Amino acid sequence: MEHLLLQHEIDELNAAYAAVLDEGRFDAWPDFFVEDGRYTVQARENFDRGLPLALMDLESRGMMRDRVYGVTQTIYHRPYYMRHVVGRAQVLPVQEGDAAGLLRAQANYAVFRTRPGDASEVYNVGRYIDTLVRTGEGLRFASRRCVYDSEMVLNSLIYPV
Repeated sequence: MEHLLLQHEIDELNAAYAAVLDEGRFDAWPDFFVEDGRYTVQARENFDRGLPLALMDLESRGMMRDRVYGVTQTIYHRPYYMRHVVGRAQVLPVQEGDAAGLLRAQANYAVFRTRPGDASEVYNVGRYIDTLVRTGEGLRFASRRCVYDSEMVLNSLIYPV
């Protein structure tokens, strides 16, 4: 029963995370992470080979806030809407050497992009690989690694996935 409750809690976190991004409330995005949380967007090929190269690798909430500022205040691009579809979370076993209280999970995701007046297209598909911790505000990401399957990323990756 405890396992099912944890899975539900992670699914709720993923749903709230997706809603914030889909609704364009980017200022709230860093709050899903602990202060020294890490957010990485990495190609599956590099992940599978253990190579560190990533499209985006932010090492703290401060870096995430800088990214939000850049996305909302300095970057100009043709507007589009995003829609995240996140699969059911799979709670993973804790790894040897993990600090007490760390939780691990993964979930598949697909992000669709729609430009006003245009057709929707698949923007990014992959899986979230998460390390989570319980805080006074509920579960937060100690790290979220977005491992995308696509070999090509449409134009550029502007918004968090």
